[in-house]
Amino acid sequence: MLPESWKDQLSLVSADDYRIMGRNRIPNAVTKLSGLETNEGDDPNGGACVTKPKRIVVSNQLPLRAHRDISSNKWCFEFDNDSLYLQLKDGFPPETEVVYVGSLNADVLPSEQEDVSQFLLENFQCVPTFLPSDLFNKYYHGFCKHYLWPIFHYLLPMTQAQGSLFDRSNWRAYTTVNKIFADKIFEVLNPDEDYVWIHDYHLMILPTFLRNRFHRIKLGIFLHSPFPSSEIYRTLPVRDEILKGFLNCDLIGFHTFDYARHFLSCCSRMLGLDYESKRGYIGLEYFGRTVSIKILPVGIHMGQIESIKASEETAEKVKGLRERFKGNIVMLGVDDLDMFKGISLKFWAMGQLLEQNLALRGKVVLVQITNPARSSGKDVQDVEKQIHLIADEINDKFGRPGYKPIVFMNGPVSTLEKVAYYAISECVVVNAVRDGMNLVPYKYTVTRQGSPVLDEALGFGPDDVRKSVIIVSEFIGCSPSLSGAIRVNPWNIDAVTDAMSSAITMSNKEKNLRHQKHHKYISSHDVAYWSRSYDQDLQRACKDHYNKRFWGVGFGLGFRVVALDPNFRKLGAETIVPAYRRTSSRLILLDYDGTMMDQDTLDKRPSDDLISLLNRLCDDPNNLVFIVSGRGKDPLSKWFGSCANLGISAEHGYFTRWNCNSPWETSELPVDLSWKKIAKPVMNHYMEATDGSFIEEKESAMVWHHHEADPSFGSWQAKELLDHLEGVLTNEPVVVKRGQHIVEVNPQGVSKGKVVEHLIATMRNSKGKRPDFLLCIGDDRSDEDMFDSIVKHQDVSPIAFAEVFACTVGQKPSKAKYYLDDTPMVITMLKWLASASDRTKDSEQQNMFTFQQGQCRNEIIDP
Repeated sequence: MLPESWKDQLSLVSADDYRIMGRNRIPNAVTKLSGLETNEGDDPNGGACVTKPKRIVVSNQLPLRAHRDISSNKWCFEFDNDSLYLQLKDGFPPETEVVYVGSLNADVLPSEQEDVSQFLLENFQCVPTFLPSDLFNKYYHGFCKHYLWPIFHYLLPMTQAQGSLFDRSNWRAYTTVNKIFADKIFEVLNPDEDYVWIHDYHLMILPTFLRNRFHRIKLGIFLHSPFPSSEIYRTLPVRDEILKGFLNCDLIGFHTFDYARHFLSCCSRMLGLDYESKRGYIGLEYFGRTVSIKILPVGIHMGQIESIKASEETAEKVKGLRERFKGNIVMLGVDDLDMFKGISLKFWAMGQLLEQNLALRGKVVLVQITNPARSSGKDVQDVEKQIHLIADEINDKFGRPGYKPIVFMNGPVSTLEKVAYYAISECVVVNAVRDGMNLVPYKYTVTRQGSPVLDEALGFGPDDVRKSVIIVSEFIGCSPSLSGAIRVNPWNIDAVTDAMSSAITMSNKEKNLRHQKHHKYISSHDVAYWSRSYDQDLQRACKDHYNKRFWGVGFGLGFRVVALDPNFRKLGAETIVPAYRRTSSRLILLDYDGTMMDQDTLDKRPSDDLISLLNRLCDDPNNLVFIVSGRGKDPLSKWFGSCANLGISAEHGYFTRWNCNSPWETSELPVDLSWKKIAKPVMNHYMEATDGSFIEEKESAMVWHHHEADPSFGSWQAKELLDHLEGVLTNEPVVVKRGQHIVEVNPQGVSKGKVVEHLIATMRNSKGKRPDFLLCIGDDRSDEDMFDSIVKHQDVSPIAFAEVFACTVGQKPSKAKYYLDDTPMVITMLKWLASASDRTKDSEQQNMFTFQQGQCRNEIIDP
């Protein structure tokens, strides 16, 4: 339940009042909020503590209004009912405790900060982050508003007038503030239970600090601004640090698919990450963790608008505005004062409308409400000066006594007054050149639905239809959800002018149909729906946290966690060498590319040292050594011709050779290769369309490679090719797979997993027993088939009692139980085994020599 004080509109507090009121100071915020520490004397359960997960909402600014009363020198606080961060709690489950962390829009003296912090925590569940003014200016005005914000709105700082250039000291301030926020969150966080929801671009590296401290923290972020295309974003000198900050979350939210698509493109181009869509959810695999992507535009607080519509004060304001604009058609704009809201373009379109339509002069009025700028600077001053000049020019040209075509309201306007303007306006014009979301059309539509009080003030009868018209820029976040709006390119003045004309002349029936369509969507997708949906997805994204082991990797802002199976561990000599020595029927399966040969090496031929090492392993009569590769049999035969006892399985097992003197055996499965006639033209098309890609045609398979293509485009084309091939080859006996920079088509029933089954069965038939030692090493998706086959054999056959070492290359999610760091480590491990074989061989030779010497002595003594 909310504390009673939350319902108060105004609370007064000063440093002296705390002592007078005798409030008990909270020793530790965690004790108060999380129940991590309790007083056993007060607990009937003997100190047992039952906690419920909190929601910790983190934003740049707390949802509070604060000012100091001059006469009493007391601080006055109240909740800001217009704040989204306060409204979103309506979507959380009932009885959920919500704690807010953010800065306070007030200059609280250092001597007062501790007392104010305690008061806000006890009475408002708010944890303030007090930032020194110089630090705040560098962080907020220097980095956030004058550097990040323009770039995220597609404006590169080519000149000082277009935003600040990158300043390392401002970036350090941004980092410092994010760290301060992290420390404040730790004060109220129960890391095993609570969910942390971060908001917007001010805190994009905060997740890294939180994840570094608590690897299993339940963490989400929602970006309320646009996310730029990769060509814009990649200009950021700290681009990787910010991306990795996002990826340290469990859930990342965006208003539109375009913003999410740009983010995913950046992850692909700059970090080499691919995303997958499964059952409607988009996920990025990031070092064993699935980072989920949420796409859902925020809504408005219906209750707030409805209560204002029902107010008599609103009705009186509406009556006054009706009288003021009697006989006029009112179009409305409500925008912040900044360079991206397109106000000047809107004014030019209004001027052109009056220029082209003489009948509209004296009738149409554009009311422009401009909210105060959130930051100061020359860019804001220039915008304000420009729109004043344009408005004055149009008013001078088309105005007359008692009529101004543009009514420019520059300054704070209350929500109640805005609702009154929504009520009397036939059309709202939102033509920002770039905006994250913009909820003005939503508020306008809900207001135009009316209420008994508003209807009376507007003179509406029971038969009057509800109507509204929205002109919206195609470059803002709310545009996709407003399917009945007139969408415009704000840079096209002619198009905006035509849209204004259409809005004025549109029939009431058409206005009503559009209005009803919008109102149905907006009323069902309010802020509570948005918050509830995000909260549910965050819980889903975090549900597997305790099913994996987490390892911290990296330093500073490059930190990340690697999530692995609880039984996954590094393969060491102390584990494998003793098992190798005590066994006598060994099967060793080795992938080639990426396992024994580094992927980045251009010359793929094995070195003389590798050939020598393989021969040492093959010379041990207790070993059956196989290379299992996707490569064709010809290069493998050529490269390993000097390894007499080495077995080779080529093309994922389609061809098998037991040693250099045995013939190549073909898969026993009946294989029809006529599908190549279908697949080859499709692959050729993608090869021609994707610069840097090429086709490798094997005897049994076809592979499209794109590792030399543009990373983002190559990955995109690979997904398209996969879908295309799956479609045209639906009725063919093949399997289409996507691997590391490849798309491959193989015959059904041919895989590295089948190779494992075949070799184990052959050893059993020839020797009468299965191997008692099995080592399998690989590095990519095709090798996971081998690991999967081994796991299945362990579950159903006596191999479960053998020494089994399924090992992947690199510390990454895998069906293998073990890992080795890299290719050199694989070679080192094979040298351990070869040395063990050498020592066994030497020991046997020594025993034979000793035995022969003994025989000679016996013959001399006893002829």
